[in-house]
This record gives sequence, C-alpha cells and structure tokens, in this order.
Amino acid sequence: MQFDLGPDPRTETLERIQARLIDHFGRVRRPPEKRRDPVWTLVQGVIGARTKTAVSNENTDRMLARYGTWEKVADAPLEELTGMLRTATFPGLMAERLKACLTEIIAQRGSVMLHHLDNLPTEEAMAWLETLPGVARKIAAGVMNASTFNRRTLVLDTHHRRVMQRMGLVPAKADTARAYDALMPVLPKAWAPEDVDEHHLLVKRIGQNFCRPKRTDCVSCPVREDCQMGQCETQHSFKSNRIIQQWQI
Repeated sequence: MQFDLGPDPRTETLERIQARLIDHFGRVRRPPEKRRDPVWTLVQGVIGARTKTAVSNENTDRMLARYGTWEKVADAPLEELTGMLRTATFPGLMAERLKACLTEIIAQRGSVMLHHLDNLPTEEAMAWLETLPGVARKIAAGVMNASTFNRRTLVLDTHHRRVMQRMGLVPAKADTARAYDALMPVLPKAWAPEDVDEHHLLVKRIGQNFCRPKRTDCVSCPVREDCQMGQCETQHSFKSNRIIQQWQI
C-alpha cells in the first residue's frame, strides 16, 4: 500500500524562490529570436568554459561567418581555430574540443546536424549529446532547453549549482549531473521550458551578485529565508551585531 505524502518540500521551495527572484530582478525571459539553432547552441557551449556568455556568443558567430558551415569549421587547422578563439579563456583547449566534437558528429551523422534529436525523448537526446567530446550535462541541457528545441531541461552552471547546494536543495558535494538528477524530478510540474530557463537565469544572478564562491551577502539576498547557509549567516551577523552593541554600551 502506497501513501500520498504530498508535494516534495523542495518543489514548494523552488516555487517560492522563483516568485521572490522575479519580484527582485523582474522577468528574465529569453525572446524567441535568442533561441538559436541547436548546433550553434552546442558550439557556444563547447567553447564557453569559464568565458563570459557575450564573448562565447561573439566567437560562435565569428566562426560561422568566417567559414560559412560547421563542416568547414571542423576541417579548419587547429592553430587557425585557436586564433579565432583568442578571446576565450582557454583558446587552445576550446579549439581542440570543438574540432573533436564536430568531427565526431560528422562521423556519426555525415554532416554537422542535430535534427535527429528532435525525434528522440529528451533523456535519450541528452544521453547522445553527452557521448560527444567536450559535452557534459550542462551543455547537453543547454542544447535541449535554450535552443529551438525548447525542451524542459534544467541548465546548471557553477553559479546555479553552488546556490542550490548552499540552499540545501542538492547534496553539498554533488557534481552537475547529480545535482541535475536531484532537481529535475522536483521542478514544479506547471513550469514550461521557458519557466525552467528563467529559473536558471534568475538563480545565476544570485550566484553572481550575492552568493559568490568566496564571498557571500546573505543578509541582502532575496532568497535567504529559504537558504540553509543564508539563515546561518544572518543569525551569526545578528548575534555579532548584538555583541558589538553591548560592548559599546
């Protein structure tokens, strides 16, 4: 006999923090024209490690404009691609990964295309993407969610994962794949792909502005009431201020 235990409390927490983040930052909806072709999204992800999004976008557009097709990008000399990616954080490594990724797609599909993924269930499509060189869970989820595929998958960059860990919504030592597997089943069922995308973009802003790796501003964070670390830091700050005030008296 199974008992209905009701909604997972993490689902309710995600709903609350989404509302608070929208109230704090406003809506962050990706317009339709920003949903690019899946291959473009894949390339942008592969070359974007530790590089600002705007720089990766520019590099992706520059390569496509220079070579015309992704097949020609795959055929370009490694040194030439490295030069094209000079503004990336790791241009040589990114060029190697990109060339290997595109070459593998050509070997499997005959050309650089991902249209076959549109006919697959999301889990199978992501599993296929993760077999490609340089592609892990974050990039696979980004291809399925942020491109014209517009699937219900959660992108987890280092900012997002760090916030979820500190809030206590995923295990503290979970890698991206484990964090993804923990969060996907508890996302509010009413969330469309666009809502999942907005959730990522909003939580990313928390990681960039309040919940940085070595410095936090828990007192000012709009979601501190639902954060384990935020509650601890806020209480510690309050106690410290009380001690200072008593000493001054």
